[in-house]
Amino acid sequence: MDVSTAFNYTSYYLFPLFASPSNVQIHSIRTIPFTNNPPLNTPSNAPYKERISLKPYNTFGIDVTADYWVEIFHLDDIARLLGTDLYRQYPHFILGGGSNVLFPGDYHGLIIKNSIPGVTVISEDECHVVVRTGAGVVWDDLVRHCLNNGWGGLENLSMIPGLTGAAPIQNIGAYGVELKETFVSLDAVQLDNGQTESFDRERCQFSYRDSIFKRSCKGRYLITSVTLKLDKKPKMNISYGPLKAMLSEKGVDQPTIQDVSRAVRAVRSYKLPDPSITGNAGSFFKNPLVTGDRFAQLQDSYPDIPGYPVVDQSDSTGGDITASGGKITPSGGKITSSGGRSPSSSVKIPAAWLIEKCGFKGMRDGDAGVHKRHALILVNHGRASGEQLLGLARNIRETVLEKFGIALEPEVNIVNGDIGIKP
Repeated sequence: MDVSTAFNYTSYYLFPLFASPSNVQIHSIRTIPFTNNPPLNTPSNAPYKERISLKPYNTFGIDVTADYWVEIFHLDDIARLLGTDLYRQYPHFILGGGSNVLFPGDYHGLIIKNSIPGVTVISEDECHVVVRTGAGVVWDDLVRHCLNNGWGGLENLSMIPGLTGAAPIQNIGAYGVELKETFVSLDAVQLDNGQTESFDRERCQFSYRDSIFKRSCKGRYLITSVTLKLDKKPKMNISYGPLKAMLSEKGVDQPTIQDVSRAVRAVRSYKLPDPSITGNAGSFFKNPLVTGDRFAQLQDSYPDIPGYPVVDQSDSTGGDITASGGKITPSGGKITSSGGRSPSSSVKIPAAWLIEKCGFKGMRDGDAGVHKRHALILVNHGRASGEQLLGLARNIRETVLEKFGIALEPEVNIVNGDIGIKP
């Protein structure tokens, strides 16, 4: 596919082409056209790199090595790559911002770094603007760009590390909002045949921190662009308790999208460790979903267990308070909810609460540990290996399973490894 055909609108190039979440900075945006001429360091006119340290490219800061490395900037680069013996003969892994991966050891294959740039306005009217962004654009740079233009919808997703291409894979979410709410479509190259396909919201099969790209399509596609529909007259979602409290503390009664973003950044900065100081990949585990009946049983043994009603798994907002219901509270050993949910509804339990109740919050085993303020975050205090962090994750999962009968699922992508315990 010709690049100028794929992106035939005025395009805004976000710099740098790659910035890891540990050193994200906001850069000026200048207008340049896309061309068919590849940059000097693309696979078309430079050798693949060999024996590359991945320490700068994963936010855990794990010092592992990849046998081969290539960086993708254009659609043409993908076609050239798929035709090489190196791609056909070695296993490969597509790397974005490295903010949601754990390498237990060296990667004996080809790392494909997705650095496709560009932000393009596809269409707009009085109420909405449709934006297509390259998969290699740093997510928080995109959020700030939208905020600067007064486009709402992403403000609650401020400061989430990683690249835009990874956002739909994970169906990223925070503070009551998920990507799928603004998502229109994505383009992706099928690696088996090099053909570009489009995925709308239905085809992506979004659910809580999940999509088809983590299931049947895992490893089969390279996402090249993501299209979002944003609001020029946004309606703010400030249902999340700490977010509402932060705005109140700042004396903000009628918040703008900029106010919400600032509040989100303040909450995240307090709760979450900075990867440039303490290596981490954010939430290591998903918040588990259980049936209402199972939650009622847990309440009998743990009256203070928190839970939040969810209509169904495919409709989870991913935040700690859903739009459809409030926090479930115990009442004589039976579950009730301010949203009127019945015991048969799904209930989301904060994984951090389960982990903390098992005594892991703030613990440290060598340089592998659990964050002192947020039990859901595993941290590298300096020289922890990927295998040590994976061992800690397995220990946490096994302990939670034994104590609560709940099998935590990893949110982090464990490369060439798994959590090692079956539910």
